[in-house]
Amino acid sequence: MNVLVVDDSKLARINAGKALRTLQPDWQKIEAGSAAEAVEILDREKIDLALIDFNMAERDGLSLAAELRESHPQMPIAIITANIQDEIIARAREINASFVAKPLTAEGLQGFLSGAALRIRSAG
Repeated sequence: MNVLVVDDSKLARINAGKALRTLQPDWQKIEAGSAAEAVEILDREKIDLALIDFNMAERDGLSLAAELRESHPQMPIAIITANIQDEIIARAREINASFVAKPLTAEGLQGFLSGAALRIRSAG
């Protein structure tokens, strides 16, 4: 599985990688430091699921997730943020994205990754 981690914070990408390795050591982490970089990566590589930070400088993660949802309707997507507000959670649900609170931990990520693995396997 290829997991795209989109966050403008290198430290946050490192933390996401640690949590991912703890839960799924065989899965590949691919990093993007911006929404534009994420779109470029998605154009050239097969990505199975995405973890997208909400607060980014150029463009917020919900906007990126909505764009990805159009081109990758079945891809499991999680919005990751410390900005836990009902409006953000509701907007994530509108685009069929999960919500995972920061700081990202293995425990916090476990439910999303388990559900994503099931969805990907059942999709064939």
